[in-house]
Amino acid sequence: MTGLWRFGLVLSGSGQIAEELVQATCLRALEKARQFEPGTRLDRWLFSIERSIWLNDIRANRVRNPVELEEAESVLVFDGEEKFQTNILAAQVLKEVQALPSALRETVFLVYGEGLSYAEAAQMLSVPIGTVMSRLSSARLRLAHLNKEAS
Repeated sequence: MTGLWRFGLVLSGSGQIAEELVQATCLRALEKARQFEPGTRLDRWLFSIERSIWLNDIRANRVRNPVELEEAESVLVFDGEEKFQTNILAAQVLKEVQALPSALRETVFLVYGEGLSYAEAAQMLSVPIGTVMSRLSSARLRLAHLNKEAS
């Protein structure tokens, strides 16, 4: 369930909305359980359901809150002096990723955050595999300055 919550956070930028998305996803999955194909990856199916719910919410204008990056940043809390720099860098990376356009943000999360293959991400996002590759390349270019700053 943490993967669903993280994906909800990536989609919405809000912990509270992420929780609501997870609940709606679980409910929809129970309602549509007959549609799950045994032998396939349950997590991929749930991600697809969650994204569909999110897109439907956007289309219906039910999600009116803007993305609040501070809420997403507050998720990264580390104790200990030795992890202080890691916390700063992680918060900076999260802020930069959250600032990406939604198509790039979703693709980055699915491939780098959840480990989907390019083909799996393409199928889930209903785009050609070349589009996934292009989105990741664009995201890497936009985030490249973070690597230079960390050095």
